Amino acid sequence: MRKNTGVTNGNKNCISRKWKRAVSTLLLLSVLSLAFPVTSVATESTKQKLEEAKKKKEESQGRLEDTKDDLVEMHEEKQSLQGQLDTLNLQLEEVSDNLEDIEEQIEDKIIDIENTQTELEAARDREEEQYASMKKRIQFMYEKQNYLVLGMFLGADTFSDFLNQSNYFEQLSAYDRRMFEEYIQNRQYIEEKEAILQEQHQVLKEYRVKEQAEQSRVSGLVSQTSGSIKQYTNDISDAEARARALEDEIKAQERDINKLEEKLAEEIRLSKLARQSKWRNISEVTFADGDRTLLANLIYCEAGAEPYEGMVAVGAVVINRVLSSVYPDTVVGVIYQSKQFSPVASGRLALALADGKATDACYKAADEAMKGYSNVGNCVYFRTPVPGLSGINIGGHVFY
Repeated sequence: MRKNTGVTNGNKNCISRKWKRAVSTLLLLSVLSLAFPVTSVATESTKQKLEEAKKKKEESQGRLEDTKDDLVEMHEEKQSLQGQLDTLNLQLEEVSDNLEDIEEQIEDKIIDIENTQTELEAARDREEEQYASMKKRIQFMYEKQNYLVLGMFLGADTFSDFLNQSNYFEQLSAYDRRMFEEYIQNRQYIEEKEAILQEQHQVLKEYRVKEQAEQSRVSGLVSQTSGSIKQYTNDISDAEARARALEDEIKAQERDINKLEEKLAEEIRLSKLARQSKWRNISEVTFADGDRTLLANLIYCEAGAEPYEGMVAVGAVVINRVLSSVYPDTVVGVIYQSKQFSPVASGRLALALADGKATDACYKAADEAMKGYSNVGNCVYFRTPVPGLSGINIGGHVFY
């Protein structure tokens, strides 16, 4: 152990001293890894994590409101579809009544067709009989006409007999004409019945088409509407599950926010307490071998890309904590205090120490801080600027 001298003797650059210092540093790190276990911490500051947590909560709240709006719309749409379905069911009842009427008309028309078919078949049978009789009569007259006329002349004993036979032929001719007229009338009757039958079949076909149209008029809409209602029911169930998940997420976020707010409040309390508490003079601090290297590499990790003033400020924060009675009274104790400097937990500091990443500027800033110089007053915290946090802004950090 030695009193603070600000910097090491620059004239002693021998290889053996450098080697000893490197071995000493590695041994110190090994001891520290056992004496100061590092817990996992976020790389963001408490204030920044708090702002991000609130932002995430707002986003979750917005998604929840959107989901609730969607639920309202889906419930309204489902109710509308249910109303449509009720209307369609009423129309189905009407269709059912119409189908009953159509089926009765179809049954009546089938009976009419059967009756017409029966009458038509009877007329066709009569036509065949008439046609056969007329055919035989014509054939007989064609074959026997001359013989009958000659027989009539030769067979008549008196003129009166001849007139009687002539009257018979006239009656026979009148009968033939009457049979022919009946045949013609029956033929006309058949044609009428055929036309009626064809018309009845057409009407029956129209009834069938009307029946199918009635059946499909509403049933398709009922199926479609029922499917839509089922889909909306599923969508509502999914949306309600999402809403419950979002509500649980918001509750968890609120718990996180409360914890972060408590943590931030504790940090601010400690910051105020540090300013109001007893402070040692830099001359009262005893620095250990390796403190300069440790502080320079922490400065590299926290402010390596910052301007030189920012490097000095980071070093000043560490030394301010050493000087304050609120924090550990050694550089090692301050840097490795749980959940304070993110490079410790992430392993970046260990890598920087192993590879000797600290630059000359980092060592120079560490030297100034270890002499007791501070460009941030009694600040004991720093982080990236966030809304609502006031302090001393240097480079990309705010110190408070």
